[in-house]
Amino acid sequence: MSLRHQCDLLGLHRSTYYYEPASESAENLAMMRLIDAQYLKTPFYGWRRMTAYLQGEGYLVNHKRVQRLMRLMGLQAVYPKPKTTVASPEHKVYPYLLRQLAITRPNQVWSADITYVPLLSGFMYLVAIIDWFSRYVVNWHLSNTLDGRFCLDALQEALEAARPEIFNTDQGVQFTALPFTSCLERAGIRISMDGRGRALDNIFIERLWRSVKYEDIYLKDYASVPDLDTGLESYFRFYNHDRPHQSLGYRTPAELHLV
Repeated sequence: MSLRHQCDLLGLHRSTYYYEPASESAENLAMMRLIDAQYLKTPFYGWRRMTAYLQGEGYLVNHKRVQRLMRLMGLQAVYPKPKTTVASPEHKVYPYLLRQLAITRPNQVWSADITYVPLLSGFMYLVAIIDWFSRYVVNWHLSNTLDGRFCLDALQEALEAARPEIFNTDQGVQFTALPFTSCLERAGIRISMDGRGRALDNIFIERLWRSVKYEDIYLKDYASVPDLDTGLESYFRFYNHDRPHQSLGYRTPAELHLV
């Protein structure tokens, strides 16, 4: 029996089938929860400011520990940085194609990003693909590592239903890896990448992270991966089909996307 069929029978999103949450000490998990919430408010905070913030919250923590936790969470401060490394041939970086581009229709531009998701006794990573015009969440996957396979799986599933003209991501290794970019190129999709350290180039998916965390994840404190999977399935259905967006004239993403 295929993994797809097993997950369908169990009612699980395929990305969660074999996964246990990644783990850290209870104190580190508590600090990571605070870092995650603070980063949503102040994405320009690097490890220095985040260390000061945590110390102000009563944690006896040094900058090396905060640096490690932020790296583990996949976080970096949002500001341009000097280019100090040269990309390998396997990890080509593509230009940013969306500046001053008029977004006028569904499936013109999709973008993807990864975020950290806290659990009561661990954490997971969530990748989502969103349509820029409609804000419709096209697909999503969970993983307990930052290995690029879960991003590629989410992309391949999304392309079974539709194909955008442009696909935008940041310069994370999951998205610059050859299997991911080759998948897009074979489908005839133009690749766009944000400037390094400029998360606001991908503003719509950053807003999605704030919504899903403040409206669902932080409120429910999921205890397990299956609980998280079920909760996110429900939330993204609500987000796409029932949640009016002010920026869309109080219409839902589905009203604009599924036309």
